[in-house]
Amino acid sequence: MRNIRLLIQYEGTRYQGWQRQESSENTIQGRLEKLLSQMCSEKIELQGSGRTDAGVHAMGQVANFHTNSSLSTEEMMEYINSYLPQDIAVIQVTEDGERFHSRLNAAGKCYQYRVWNSAVPNVFLRRYALEYPQPLDIEAMQKAASGLLGEHDFKSFTSTKKGKKSTVRRIDRIDIAQEGNLLTFTFTGNGFLYHMVRILMGTLLEVGEGKRSPDSMPELISAKNREAAGPLVPAKGLILKEVYY
Repeated sequence: MRNIRLLIQYEGTRYQGWQRQESSENTIQGRLEKLLSQMCSEKIELQGSGRTDAGVHAMGQVANFHTNSSLSTEEMMEYINSYLPQDIAVIQVTEDGERFHSRLNAAGKCYQYRVWNSAVPNVFLRRYALEYPQPLDIEAMQKAASGLLGEHDFKSFTSTKKGKKSTVRRIDRIDIAQEGNLLTFTFTGNGFLYHMVRILMGTLLEVGEGKRSPDSMPELISAKNREAAGPLVPAKGLILKEVYY
C-alpha cells in the first residue's frame, strides 16, 4: 500500500476548521477525504499534521493517506485541484515511506499572525489580519516575546481543559516584523497547544498597548492559569506557515 503525502494551502474563512465533523461537511479534512475517496475508488482517511480552528488559514499544512491507487502523483495532483474549491489547493503530492505520519513525525511548526495596526481599515486584509487601531509599542512586545522563549509549561496560554496530556512546549523564536501598518508575528517551536498562538498574541498586544509589563511573561508562565494571560484573538489573522520534519 502506498503512502501519499500532500502539501496543502487553504483560506479558512468559510470552513469549520481542519478536522472532520459528524455535524458538518464543511471542514478541510472532510472535503479532501471525500474527494480522495472518489479519486482512489476506496475509502480514504487523511491524517493531518495538526488541527487548525475555524477561520484559521494555512500556507503549508501537511497531510498523508494510504491507498492502493495506481495513479501517479502528478495525476493525483491534477485530479485533486481540478475538483477542489478555489480556497483550497494541493501544491505538492509526493510518495513517502510506509512509516511516515504527518502528525506523529512532525518536529516543529511555524505560525504567523498578522495585525493591521491602523484606525483606517484595509479592505484587502479584512480576512487575513486583525484590525487593531490602538498604537502599539513594538520594542515592548519584542522584550515580552523574549521572555516566552525556551521550554516551559504553557498552561496559562491554552484553552485546553484539565487533561492528562502535557502542556510543556518549546518556543524557539518569536519574530515581529513591521511593514507600514502591517505587523507580522512569527512563532516557531516544537509544537503549540490548543489556542496557544492566539492567546500569546492577545497577551503581547496587551503589552504593546501598555496594559501589561513586558517583564511579566515569566510570572504568567509560572501561574499556569489561563485567566492570568491575555485574551484569545480572532482566528482570521492566523496562518499555519510551515511544518518541520
